[in-house]
Amino acid sequence: METFVMDVERLEELFQISPNGTAPAEKDEKKAAIEESVRTLLLNVGENPDREGLQRTPDRVARMYDELLAGYHTDPVKMINDALFTVDYSEMVIVKDIDYYSLCEHHMLPFYGKVHVAYIPNGKVIGLSKIPRIVDMFARRLQVQERMTEQIADFINEVINPQGVAVVAEGVHMCSMMRGVKKANASMVTSAVRGIFKDDPKTRAEFMEHIGRRRFDD
Repeated sequence: METFVMDVERLEELFQISPNGTAPAEKDEKKAAIEESVRTLLLNVGENPDREGLQRTPDRVARMYDELLAGYHTDPVKMINDALFTVDYSEMVIVKDIDYYSLCEHHMLPFYGKVHVAYIPNGKVIGLSKIPRIVDMFARRLQVQERMTEQIADFINEVINPQGVAVVAEGVHMCSMMRGVKKANASMVTSAVRGIFKDDPKTRAEFMEHIGRRRFDD
């Protein structure tokens, strides 16, 4: 197996990743600042942050954001973990129905759905479990679905340099279900295609046909 070398600095710049993380003291300071902000929010919406049900809410919210926004600090080298392999295979590789959960950057409300990813190798393939991890890295940050879709495609394209990459994301957005237009059944589909998927309509159509097939015909 060939040694896997990743230009981390380039990936950091392209995808706003800070893989070195935050020093414990600085992390504690940031958590305390988030907790204080949540207390202020509770007060300003007319609540009492000292009542029993809300006493630990600032701490819970701070820890929640640390989890839901972990994608900013995911180390791509550790995530890939040498799971890049040289193979003599040049047919389409598809991983579909990858569940994701993200936060809309406009209202900080959740949006969630499924991502479907395909690529055609150019001498290298990536471990199967790594593609859902790549999706998580970009979903777990403040996002818009369009940009998330592009980032997943561009990251895979940058890391394994395939003949082509295609990504389709399906999502439902709480900001349009709970507020605004209040359309509970509206969903959004975004796509990003690179290389042969962009240049060859037949390849792109084959991918779309594959992801249109549902396992249980639901």
